[in-house]
Amino acid sequence: MGAETAMNLRGKNVLVTGGSRGLGRAVVKEFCTEGANVFFCARNEKQLAATCDELRPLFGSTQKVVAHVCDISEEKEVAQLFERLAGEFGSLYAVVNNAGVQEPIGIFEKVDWTAWRRTIEVNLLGTALVCHHAIPILKANGCGKIVNLSGGGATGPRAHFSAYATSKAGVVRLTETLAEELRDFRIDVNAVAPGPLNTRLLDEVVAAGADKAGAQNYAQAVEQTNKGGYPIDDAARLCVYLGSPASDGITGRLISARWDPWSELQQHRELLQSSDIYTLRRIVPKDRGYDW
Repeated sequence: MGAETAMNLRGKNVLVTGGSRGLGRAVVKEFCTEGANVFFCARNEKQLAATCDELRPLFGSTQKVVAHVCDISEEKEVAQLFERLAGEFGSLYAVVNNAGVQEPIGIFEKVDWTAWRRTIEVNLLGTALVCHHAIPILKANGCGKIVNLSGGGATGPRAHFSAYATSKAGVVRLTETLAEELRDFRIDVNAVAPGPLNTRLLDEVVAAGADKAGAQNYAQAVEQTNKGGYPIDDAARLCVYLGSPASDGITGRLISARWDPWSELQQHRELLQSSDIYTLRRIVPKDRGYDW
C-alpha cells in the first residue's frame, strides 16, 4: 500500500484514547511501529498496564510508550491527562479519539435513560473535550492531526442503537466543523468508519440478543462473529495514515477503512478539497433527478 511507505512518524508524539484493547490497542501498536511516541489512555488500569507491558519491549529504548487512566467524559480527568502528557511529551502531533461505548441496546423508549446519556457523554462530549484540550497544543506545534472514530449509524439510521448512532453522527459533524476552523493552522481533522470489527462492541450485540438488538442486527452479528469480521489492523492502518504527514491536506472527511481507497487519497487531494466527497450532506430532490 503506497501510504505505508511515507508515514514519517519517527519522533512524533501521539495521543490515543481508548487504547488498551481492541481497535485502540491496534492503533497504539501501529503508531509505535511507525516510530511514534504514544501516550494512550483508557478507564481500566489493569488492561492499560497489560498493554504497556506487552508493547514496550517490542520497540526501541528511544521510543516512549506511556499509559494513563482516564475517563474522557470527566473534565477533571481529561485536564489531568493533558497535564501529564505535557510533562511526559511536551509537544503533540496527533490525536486519535477512539474511546467509545455502545450501550444501551434496544428500542429507544424502553432503554435506560442514564445509559443513553452516558453514551453521548463518552462518544460525543468526550471526543469534543479531548479536542478542546488538544487544539491549543496542536496550534502551538504549527501543524497536527485529529482522527475521530465514527462508524455504525453515522451515515444512516440504526434502529435499536439510537444513542450510539446519534453520538457517532455528531462526531462526524464535529469533525467537519473543526476541519474548517483549523484549516489555516495546518491541522487536519478526519473521521474514520472502521468497518465491522470483531471487538467487544460486537460481543455486546450478540449478548443483547435478537429481542434487544433486533433480529437483523443480531443475525448479522452472529454471522460476523463466525466469519471473523473486517481485519482490525487495516482499520488501525487508516487511523495511522490520517494521523501522519502522508495525509497532509486531507481534512473534514469521513473515510471508511473497508470501502474507500484511502491509501490513494493523496492523488485526489485537490478534488477532495473542492468537493463534498466523503462528507455528510442533506439530499434534495434535484440530487436524485427530480424538479420539485
